[in-house]
Amino acid sequence: MCPKIMNRMLSEDGELQKDLELIPFQVTQIIPFFPSIYPPPPPARLLGGEARLTSPAHMGDISSSNGNGSGLLGDGRRKSCWYEEEIEQNLRWCFALNSILHTGSSQYQDIALLDTKPFGKALVLDGKLQSAEMDEFIYHESLVHPALLHHHSPKHIFIMGGGEGSTAREVLRHSTVERVVMCDIDQEVVDFCKSHLVANKEAFFDPRLHVIINDARVELEKRKDKFDVIVGDLADPIEGGPCYKLYTKSFYEETLKPRLNQGGIFVTQAGPAGVFSHTEVFSCIYNTLRHVFRYVVPYSAHIPSYADTWGWVMASDSPFTLDADKLDSRIRQRIEGENRYVDGKTFASASILSKAVRKSLAKETQLYTEGTAKFIYGHGNCTNVAST
Repeated sequence: MCPKIMNRMLSEDGELQKDLELIPFQVTQIIPFFPSIYPPPPPARLLGGEARLTSPAHMGDISSSNGNGSGLLGDGRRKSCWYEEEIEQNLRWCFALNSILHTGSSQYQDIALLDTKPFGKALVLDGKLQSAEMDEFIYHESLVHPALLHHHSPKHIFIMGGGEGSTAREVLRHSTVERVVMCDIDQEVVDFCKSHLVANKEAFFDPRLHVIINDARVELEKRKDKFDVIVGDLADPIEGGPCYKLYTKSFYEETLKPRLNQGGIFVTQAGPAGVFSHTEVFSCIYNTLRHVFRYVVPYSAHIPSYADTWGWVMASDSPFTLDADKLDSRIRQRIEGENRYVDGKTFASASILSKAVRKSLAKETQLYTEGTAKFIYGHGNCTNVAST
């Protein structure tokens, strides 16, 4: 389901007058975005410029914005602005917006960039929130650092997806890394993030980073070089989306694994991993990788902006033997700057899943194939952003 902007008419005393009819909208007015009014949360300010807010003509023009998630309709009534995502049937997640910074569609997916009240700037692709500046460090540190730290000397890294640049940013903090290939299918997403996500600009201009616009499967199939670590920072597998075939057993077995050096490690984001939500795709991806690699480690962390626990799976034909102290030692030796989330004890804790999830993963029998693909609840290639 598309993200929606929920515009509700409020009376002067703040009481809800009525919900407005669901209507697709177009940009009707540009409202300046003033960072000084509401300083963005740490770690860094990602965006500036203009915020675009819209409304159907019969609702009245937005004449001002007070920087706290509401504006004024032409007749003086207040209009609140919200992001809404349908996580599953009968369950929705929404939060207030300061402004809409960008909406559009590329050849492959819908794109929205939002300035949210609780989580700062947020990137939304195909109606699914990808990352928010307030807590993206949890996701990206968890995705990148365990795999690179467990490798004895990671020099050559391949990133599938990762167009926003945050994964490359974390990889490039490792002093051992000599070359990073980031392969994303969507030129428009890469260009937009390169231009506007200030926190990742240094990564895009690091001479060790080589950005390729291509399907990751096609790129890996044609390459002759191999990599120490391959990172799967792909969009969620949603029906009709561009990425679900890159979670299949045939892809892992025939295309990805042959591109790993001896002792190489593969790590991928694997969707929601909560007590109930892990059965969507997490358990299936884990079981699929168990049939391709000898050693497989699932782990998880809570991501506030996702409204759920999130999962990753790390896999290799070499055992993972480092304890928390050894991981901390490698962090001190290799990583530039200080991690905000991942250290040895954090990873040790993340890899101990709850009893319910452990039992479920142990019993999982389904393999992820093109014919038996599982999808996260949502949509692919939705074209309308609407207001209510």
